[in-house]
Amino acid sequence: MNIDKKIVDDLVANDVSFVTTVPCKQLAGVIEEVENRDEIFHIPSNKEDEGMGLCAGAFMGGKRPAIIMQNTAIGVTINTLATLTQFYRMPLPMIISYRGELREPVACQVEMAVHTKALLAQLNIPTYHFHWQKDVEEFDNILKYTFMCNKPVAILTDANFWGGYGDQ
Repeated sequence: MNIDKKIVDDLVANDVSFVTTVPCKQLAGVIEEVENRDEIFHIPSNKEDEGMGLCAGAFMGGKRPAIIMQNTAIGVTINTLATLTQFYRMPLPMIISYRGELREPVACQVEMAVHTKALLAQLNIPTYHFHWQKDVEEFDNILKYTFMCNKPVAILTDANFWGGYGDQ
């Protein structure tokens, strides 16, 4: 199964028509798949909180948005998540590379990984951790959930999910 294609197929099947992305090596395949889809308007962002603002504008304009980002910037998105996304009950699937977890080769990524789940829990954001490739089968249901309840959701995808860094 091509995970990148499955993720984007599920986005399209759930009427997600606006996606903003922040560059990440782990998510490069998904970002490329998003870019190649005519059904999705793709706007790259410089920063995660900027991307969330773009998603809010898309939502207010009648689109279903999603953001693709790294967990290392969760800290800078706290205010945007609480005062914009949650306050206005905006559904926002956040596909997040969970850097600093098992099989991470870059030591400095670990420090944010230890705080990621706790920060999301403090904000009461439903969080799903994709560790095995089979976990992607739940993605469609997660998207249905976020649009049903008008809440942001976090999908953490770790290095193991993406097949590691060539260490297998």
